[in-house]
Amino acid sequence: MRVVIQRVQKASVEIDHVVSAEIKQGYLILVGIHKEDSINDTVFLADKILSLRIFPDLDRKMNLDIKAAQGSLLVVSQFTLYANTTGGNRPDFIQAAPPEKAQKLYQAFLDRLKKGAVPVASGVFGANMQVNLTNDGPVTIIIDSR
Repeated sequence: MRVVIQRVQKASVEIDHVVSAEIKQGYLILVGIHKEDSINDTVFLADKILSLRIFPDLDRKMNLDIKAAQGSLLVVSQFTLYANTTGGNRPDFIQAAPPEKAQKLYQAFLDRLKKGAVPVASGVFGANMQVNLTNDGPVTIIIDSR
């Protein structure tokens, strides 16, 4: 499982020109699920994200986690995080989990994040979404459960 975490001042997801989810300060999390991932990967990454200290404290050092910063999470599924471009110019996605498996693990990931006592919003699995964000910092972190 692979996530791209962007610290944001605000972020939103639109589907058919309608805002379906939005947050103010927090993390926009793009989630890719590998074909060999399991529930253990969702637990590891959710717990890691909830304890990740990338918000500034009063001394402007990255020292606060999402809860201490009173932030929110916006989670968006993105199978393209497992794009393979080594074979030419058109990526393949054979390492990404099939939709049925990915959707179950995506939901398990959301459920685990919701246990962290911070607001969690999400995109719609499999939908064509437009993601808008104001990156803060910019701070972007990539974490892979493998």
